[in-house]
Amino acid sequence: MTVDRPAVPQAVNTPLTTAAQFLVLTVRPGGEAAVRELLPELAGLRRSVGFRAPQAGLACVVGIGAELWDRLVGGPRPARLHPFQELHGPRHTAPATPGDLLLHIRAEQQDACYELAALLLTRLRGAVDVVDETTGFRYFDKRDLLGFVDGTENPEGGEAEAAALIGAEDAEFAGGSYVIVQKYLHDLSAWERLTVEQQEASVGRTKLSDLELPEAVKPADSHVALTELDPAADGTERQILRMNMPFNSFATGEAGTYFIGYCRTPAVTEEMLANMFLGRDGDGRHDRLLDVSTAVTGSLFFVPSADWLAAPPAAAAPPASAEAVAPPAAPPGPADGRAAGDGSLGIGSLKGLGSTTPDHPTGA
Repeated sequence: MTVDRPAVPQAVNTPLTTAAQFLVLTVRPGGEAAVRELLPELAGLRRSVGFRAPQAGLACVVGIGAELWDRLVGGPRPARLHPFQELHGPRHTAPATPGDLLLHIRAEQQDACYELAALLLTRLRGAVDVVDETTGFRYFDKRDLLGFVDGTENPEGGEAEAAALIGAEDAEFAGGSYVIVQKYLHDLSAWERLTVEQQEASVGRTKLSDLELPEAVKPADSHVALTELDPAADGTERQILRMNMPFNSFATGEAGTYFIGYCRTPAVTEEMLANMFLGRDGDGRHDRLLDVSTAVTGSLFFVPSADWLAAPPAAAAPPASAEAVAPPAAPPGPADGRAAGDGSLGIGSLKGLGSTTPDHPTGA
């Protein structure tokens, strides 16, 4: 007798680690077969590396972008999957950048992250291009490079699963998730010119003790104020699960936060970002952190369940001709600063982006 069981998710709800590797890939035309071949083998490859370093707690999550989904998978698509929508505020921009696959690899040892990333990219050689690569590290007591604790308000236990994992609302993809990633570059010199009180007003928390400022003194345009959302109609708190990591390169002078937020619907993360870049209800009062922290990437992915990865559905039928290929339709762009049009991510390679490129939830 077959007993139904809940879908097994990928390692979305696992503890923050000391090291992480974030890889955003685009898949070349004709590379879809190599990707499909790899997906069912991901779990085994992770086990092979993890067995050699059991103390590392190696985990890997793979996400699939909207455009690749239609090239890779025949049949239904996740209900909320669409390209990342650019946000153009009065002063700051959240750009949409290319991304077909996300590999979020994390462990307590950087060598384990490296080994698994190298294995996966070797398997995909000739089929993909790495358009963004970020190596993250834990900074003291889970602080970002601005000196504030990052991720304090993350849900825990059952609340984390309820926030991050799809349920009966899209039963065919239950156990999956959505993830939005953005790379933020910090102007640390400008930040360090602020007093501690000014920094705390920007974040909405105290710097040393990590306490949220009282409502009476917390500015309405602080990061915490703009990323706190009203509860859902049924009273459920709307939250995301952040796995942010600091990164740095002394050679390029780049330092910042890699934002990665998982949620059962991207609408929650998108509302937080809209508040940050456009102001709450579009009032134009942007997040103060954006004055020293510039977004240079932005992509949205669907994270299938581990069960789905183990046995993906049939491949999408190849198009009759190149002219027949059409990008997936993006949701209509509202007139409050979100980018309209097809949401195309085709803006070229991210390699060589600098801090002057157009513009967090850092999760304070």
